[in-house]
Amino acid sequence: MASVYNIPVKTIQGYDVTLNQYEGKVLLLVNVASKCGLTPQYEGLEKLYTEKKNAGLEILGFPANNFLAQEPGSDEEIQEFCSVNYKVDFPLFSKISVAGEDKHPLYQTLTQAIPERIGEGPWWKDLVDYGLTPNEPPEILWNFEKFLVSKTGEIVARFAPDITADDARIVDAINAELAK
Repeated sequence: MASVYNIPVKTIQGYDVTLNQYEGKVLLLVNVASKCGLTPQYEGLEKLYTEKKNAGLEILGFPANNFLAQEPGSDEEIQEFCSVNYKVDFPLFSKISVAGEDKHPLYQTLTQAIPERIGEGPWWKDLVDYGLTPNEPPEILWNFEKFLVSKTGEIVARFAPDITADDARIVDAINAELAK
């Protein structure tokens, strides 16, 4: 069973931490970007966080600049953007790479644990129609891909970027993990 707890990461404020501080909570890890067509998903993620954080859900945002340079800002700029535009209160982490040769160990673990995503739908075809070459599994397809982690640190589900925070597939999976 792969666990994310002991993998070193940096908070968006620059502090070295591990995710073991979230042990016992259900986690939704999302690679985020400020200049993407999917950026409005911040609103739904914050709403979900507000609704479920007291039940034990933590949403963790990992800014990444891997897709068409859609997250070019510094950590400070990203934090300000998220705060001002979407009132993001869930934890954000320092910008990392989620794909390619410099992929962060967290995303190596996530993509190895669950190589296929739920919800591979028409959005993937839209990327191709725009002349883009999306990554094939197990790589991260695009910004706002989501991984669900159980209270014990097991990576239990992976959702395509266009599956939003209010989608029944995510909400049902989160509720099932919170009930355990």
